[in-house]
Amino acid sequence: MPRIFGIDIPREKRMEIALTYLQGIGRTLSNKVLAVANIDINKRAKDLTEKEIADITSIIQKMDIKVEGDLRREIQQHIKRLVDIKCYRGSRHIKGLPVRGQRSHTNARTRKGPRRTIGGLNRKPPSPK
Repeated sequence: MPRIFGIDIPREKRMEIALTYLQGIGRTLSNKVLAVANIDINKRAKDLTEKEIADITSIIQKMDIKVEGDLRREIQQHIKRLVDIKCYRGSRHIKGLPVRGQRSHTNARTRKGPRRTIGGLNRKPPSPK
């Protein structure tokens, strides 16, 4: 299984798709990298040679693209800054609610997580007869 920037690339996928498993690389950027490296986009990841993998890695580094660890760290720093200055978006990050203005009364299950049911409250114990 080929590894690029510490991520295992799926063996059976076409290279155009396989490179998108790296955070920070989408389809367009994947096609550009493969074009510069002279690798067919329809080639399977399992058919890559060590030299081609090294070429892909070096091209991504030369294009000065932030991928994986650097990108994740930068995003976390941005969120931490919002939390530190106590802005509205930072408070939404803290609470685990949608940050970009979506409604949260009924939807937002992705951000809020699964429903936590509140147990039934007994209003009044039945009176003895």
